[in-house]
This record gives sequence, C-alpha cells and structure tokens, in this order.
Amino acid sequence: MLPGHGFLGVSPEEYRKGSDIAREALQLARNTLHLHLRFLDESINALEIRLHNEIAFATDGKCLYFEPFSLLKRYREEPAVLTRDYLHVLLHCLLRHMYLHTQVEPKCWDLACDITVEAIISGLGLPAVDAARAAVQQTLLDELRQKLKHLTAEKIYSYYEKLDLSPGQLRKLRKIFRADDHGLWYQEDGFNADGTGGKSEQRWEEISRHVQGDLQTFSRGRGENTGALLQNLTAVNRERYDYAAFLRKFASRSEVMKIDDDEFDYIFYTYGLKLYDKMPLVEPLEYKEIKKIREFVIAIDTSGSVSGDTVQAFVQKTYNILKSAESFASKINVRIIQCDTQVREDVRITSQREFDDYLKNMTLKGFGGTDFRPVFAHVEALRKKKAFRNLKGLVYFTDGMGIYPERKPDYDTAFVFLDDDYRDLHVPPWAMKLVLNRDDVEGGRP
Repeated sequence: MLPGHGFLGVSPEEYRKGSDIAREALQLARNTLHLHLRFLDESINALEIRLHNEIAFATDGKCLYFEPFSLLKRYREEPAVLTRDYLHVLLHCLLRHMYLHTQVEPKCWDLACDITVEAIISGLGLPAVDAARAAVQQTLLDELRQKLKHLTAEKIYSYYEKLDLSPGQLRKLRKIFRADDHGLWYQEDGFNADGTGGKSEQRWEEISRHVQGDLQTFSRGRGENTGALLQNLTAVNRERYDYAAFLRKFASRSEVMKIDDDEFDYIFYTYGLKLYDKMPLVEPLEYKEIKKIREFVIAIDTSGSVSGDTVQAFVQKTYNILKSAESFASKINVRIIQCDTQVREDVRITSQREFDDYLKNMTLKGFGGTDFRPVFAHVEALRKKKAFRNLKGLVYFTDGMGIYPERKPDYDTAFVFLDDDYRDLHVPPWAMKLVLNRDDVEGGRP
C-alpha cells in the first residue's frame, strides 16, 4: 500500500483540520469533473468518500478511501493531480477492473489497468486533469498504440504477460502510471473472495452502460475526445459468450445410448467379494443418452480483410470443441464453406479422420470483397437436394463488413467476430452475434 501518515506527530485538532481540508479538496475535484464531464455525473456521486489512516488513495468499488495528509501533500505539489487521480479511480470502477473473475498476475494486471485509464484521461484533452505524469507517459503510450490495435486492460495485460517482465520491470513501469492503491482488489477476505461485491459490481455495470449510452447518443457532438473511453466501455459491456458451450448447444444433435459408468454400484460389487470370496456381484449396467453432433455448417469469410492465420485457428478451435467431450457422432455431416463475394469452396466432412485431413491441407481461397448471401443461397440449394436431414445451425466467421441476407433462414445462424475487428455493426436481428477473444481463438483451446 501507499504510505500513510495517520496520527503520527499530529494532534487530534490538526488531524480534524487536515481531514476537513482534504475533503474540501476532494469535493473541488468532484465539482471540476461535474463541470467538464457531465456524462460522468452518476459515477462521480457513486463512491462514498471515507477517511482512512493507512490507505493513501484507493477504492473497493463502494468507497473512495483517502489518508488526508498524503492527499494534501500531493495536492500542494500539483493541484490538477487530485482531479486526475479522482477520475483515474472512477474509470477503474466504470471498467470494473477490481472485479476479478479470472486468475491474474496482480502486478501485471495493476499495470495494465493503470495504463488503460491514464490513456483514456490523456485522450480527453482536458486541461483540468493535465498532470505532469501525462508527459512522461506519452512515449510509452505511443509505443503501445503501435503494437496494439486498442488499449484495453485485457489486451495490455496479455501483451505484458507474454513479454514476461520481471517484478522490478513491472514496478518501474507502474510507477509512471500509478495513481491509487489496488491492494483492496486482492484481499482474500475481501469482496472479491466472499461475493459481497456482487451488488456493487452490478451497480457499476448499470452506471457504465448509462455512460456508454450517453456517449453514443448525446456526447459525441459536444466536442469531448471520448473515443478511447467509449471503446473501452463498449468492450467491457459487450455480451460475453462461452464459445464451447454455445457451439455444443447450437449444433443439431442425435441421441446415442451409452453405458453410464456413474451408475455402477460398487457396494453390490464389494459385497459379493466379501460374501463369496473373490466373486463379485455385478448388477446389469444402466445406460444413458448422450447427444452427439451430426449436422453443422461452418462458413468462413475469406475476403481480403480477414487474416488467413486467424481463420485457420478458428476452424481448428471449432474442431477441438466439436470433438471434445464425446460431441462427435460416429457419422457426421459438417460442411465447411469458404466465401468472399461468391462460394469458393464447399467441403463435406463425414468423420473425424476427414476433419483431421482437411485441417492438415486447408488452403484459403478468395480474398475479394464480402457478401454473405451466396453462402445462404448455397446452403438452401443443398437442403433442397436433401444434403441435410436436420440442419439447425450455421456459424459464419467474419469481420462483419459485408452484405447480409434480408430474410431469416429456417435454421439458426450466428455471426462470429473477433474482438479486435468487431465494430457495432448492423447484424440482422434474426441472427446471433458472438464476439470472441483473439487469444482464445489463436490459442486453439476448446
């Protein structure tokens, strides 16, 4: 934690006076943000300001804790820094950085979150938050923008995690961007461990969506440079899907009978060994129904705007999901269709072996424009020829920049995007849209 002064060498009267002045300084920072960033009004008032003798400046999503004398010291050195720090903390809350649902390396996550919010603040171009540290940060931010398409905490974290920086390197980098203490985010007995943060997380999600809606409708014409903030809010508030669970549910399946090992009665078995000396008693085994995938269409956008390596990784991931957990039937009917402005290839897969062979020799064809309609026309022609018995699912992997069919087909359709390439496109209301993480797709994990 950042060092706090507490009561050391300070009389009770001086402490009360210092606390009052610190609160006034915080209120001034809040008023400044109210004045210049009206779309943040709800979030500015969402944190309860609470005095603390050990934590210099931190939030747990419910309160903003501050130690008065360290806060006043920073304020005297640079008045604008307090307003910037207050905004820094609010952005952590709006982007819900403290609500950890996956395991992270804390020092790397701290750095990624601080870089994200400082980049957003600098992008606002607001003189009231123009602290000296912004100039020091600029070179590193420019370098990151050259390497990463978007500066979000998840992407920055992934980038630095792959670099495998030492703890000393991470500390040195974070010193440039640090404004608050993140220790409350990781307490074993804190809100992230026992679930008491659920309501505050839900509240911040609601506020975050309100801010996003305001930026999308009213604030664009006001001159604020809010592009980076809107981009991060869109990413954090976007619906997240488990592609594996979705795919297993989405595909047409058949029921197959199989021995249910979970129903084997070990008590009956061991009783026989005891009673008859090495002669077990075995009940007739029970059976269970399992569902296996039979019919499915994977459509691939092979226009010039789609990366070939990423397409192959997506097909590999889809295959990994389909073949895992007993998903494949002994006989399948999977069609892999490549299309740009016209269907370039249609390969029928009837077994795991054929899928393996296809992946080994997969070659992309096309690289023109993008038109989704030929795939749906082609699939409809196949259905009329009885090439499918019970097709219920088509997944279309694309960047979304194409011509969509006007009418809904008789089977479910999902357009799958990567988070890097996804823009809030006008996907037809009859289709599902999924946005996947690039690292998950390219990692090939089911």
